[in-house]
Amino acid sequence: MAKKTVATLQTGSKKFTKVIRLKKSPKTGAYVFEEKIVNAAEAKDYFKK
Repeated sequence: MAKKTVATLQTGSKKFTKVIRLKKSPKTGAYVFEEKIVNAAEAKDYFKK
């Protein structure tokens, strides 16, 4: 499973990170990219799911 952090976004005092996770579809078997913007401190927890 490939995963990477793409960009760090900063608004005021909070830092946000755009994360991309590669998931395999159970129906078709094709790979799908799932993008989400999360708090920078929670980025590692996002990939543990």
